[in-house]
Amino acid sequence: MHFKDRVDAGRRLATALENYRGKDVVVYALPRGGVVLGYEIARALSAPLDLIITRKIGYPGNPECALCAVSEEGRMICDRSGISLISDDWIKSEAQKEIMEAKRRRETYLAGRQPLPAEEKVAIVVDDGVATGLTLLLAVQVLRDRHPRKVVVAVPVASEDAVEKLREVADELVVLEVPPYFEAVGAYYQQFPQLTDEEVKALMRASGNG
Repeated sequence: MHFKDRVDAGRRLATALENYRGKDVVVYALPRGGVVLGYEIARALSAPLDLIITRKIGYPGNPECALCAVSEEGRMICDRSGISLISDDWIKSEAQKEIMEAKRRRETYLAGRQPLPAEEKVAIVVDDGVATGLTLLLAVQVLRDRHPRKVVVAVPVASEDAVEKLREVADELVVLEVPPYFEAVGAYYQQFPQLTDEEVKALMRASGNG
């Protein structure tokens, strides 16, 4: 299965999540790419849309390969097999940069607005695809602290390794395609442009939370 673009992927996921329409749901998208899908899902389910901002820390010299993920509050998880090869000082320095970027994004996209309450709600966490799963794993951890009734992770495509990890932490995992030989997330889309800050802001405004 391949997707035309993020709108197409979001609409297909919304169909798979139809049983949550009208329920006490909050959709949490990972920016930037996940916001397009989150917008489509939230609109289809008549649910509010919010952001959960976690940032990837890539390996030195290979920034696309996730070594760690850090939240805007400073919580961090890492690939244990990788961090033994990297100095703590380097990781701490990169983490501070990504924390600052996460905070910048919250201020830019939501004008510093506080997160929507998740307590006793169904929290649906959305991204446009998953390779290692670190940023989504951390997003679930962050949401658990807000005491939702249920955490649902919804993605159009994910690696087999990421699926195994996410099934351990989510109450429900909705994934449309799990390729046996996973490529980069963008390989499963006909159109996969980078989103701009302005595009994210426009989607959040259209959702009523920007």
